[in-house]
Amino acid sequence: MRTVAVVGASLAGLSAARSLRKQGYDGRLVVIGDELHRPYDRPPLSKEFLAGTLGEAELALEADDEDLQAEWLLGVRATGLEYAQRAVRLADGREVPADGVVIATGAAARTLPGSEGLAGVHTLRTLDDARALRDELARGGRLVVIGGGFIGAEVASTAYALGLEVTVVEAAPTPLAGPLGETMGAVVSALHADHGVRLLCGVGVKGLSGETRVDAVLLEDGRSIPADIVVVGVGARPCVEWLEGSGIVLDNGVKCGADGRTSLAGVVAVGDCANWYDPRTGLHRRVEHWTGARERPDAAVATLLAGGAVEPGVPRPPYFWSDQYGVKIQFAGHAAGADSVTIEAGAADERDVLAVYRRAGDPVAALGMNQPRLFMRWRKQLAATAS
Repeated sequence: MRTVAVVGASLAGLSAARSLRKQGYDGRLVVIGDELHRPYDRPPLSKEFLAGTLGEAELALEADDEDLQAEWLLGVRATGLEYAQRAVRLADGREVPADGVVIATGAAARTLPGSEGLAGVHTLRTLDDARALRDELARGGRLVVIGGGFIGAEVASTAYALGLEVTVVEAAPTPLAGPLGETMGAVVSALHADHGVRLLCGVGVKGLSGETRVDAVLLEDGRSIPADIVVVGVGARPCVEWLEGSGIVLDNGVKCGADGRTSLAGVVAVGDCANWYDPRTGLHRRVEHWTGARERPDAAVATLLAGGAVEPGVPRPPYFWSDQYGVKIQFAGHAAGADSVTIEAGAADERDVLAVYRRAGDPVAALGMNQPRLFMRWRKQLAATAS
């Protein structure tokens, strides 16, 4: 390959670029990103950066002396993949010829219909999003978070520490039931009540009120929750619209094999937009976690450089972490496949549990709350079992 284009300049794209050089690729390397910023770390955006205890310079993912000998095309969006011509089309009219392509365009925050143009309403996905929300939170007031997932919970925790009055609205009966299951989702979500944050579950949002700036969140049961600031944390959609018509198979993102290979030769996908096959479960999954964006590009790049002539390995079980109200939450594996969950150490009411999820008696996932040592043992065991 003479030229490889990495489309996406966040962690997954940077990891792919690094892996290309590490695995011996010495040709032209072009990294395309729709943000103007160099690659930065996203997890702190909802925590330390939002709280004002971490600066922008500390978000940088590249070392000061790092040089990948890459061409960086930043602040320009990819609009198409011309597979027959082996080129990536850009919004400014340029085309980047490429013998190989790594798709790493990530995901975008879902918005609330009807909230466009209403001041005080935020999503949190990018550095610019975090800047705007940080400035608003610094003024104080009443915050309503729509969505009780991890991003919403972290924002609520940060805002609580800043002294805001916080309400979290979750449409599901139990927050975090998807990633953690109902039992442990309820345990983790109880952190809100522990700290005086109001949690409203099992009710949807009908809309927002306010002429130029939001002043309340309207619930489907008729209640109105006063709000000076609203954060919408209702998930993310994979950024794959630009690939429509390219011939690549799309299904909840870019549909991939267990090594990131797509339906088109010479094209792999990594990160939040990639729907990888999981040989353990026989299902395709989009893994929207930091560790997936950091680790999986190695396998995808190996596949790309070998022209697909490598046997895919078994990816490590997904791992993610969250910090809420001073509690370290860690999770590895898939809760959805479990038929039981037991607390192996600690106590749920003390928020220091180590819980193990099992299917037919075999461990398939583990959750730790302020149990880092025990959790890491279980994470290693899950990885060993998977491989």
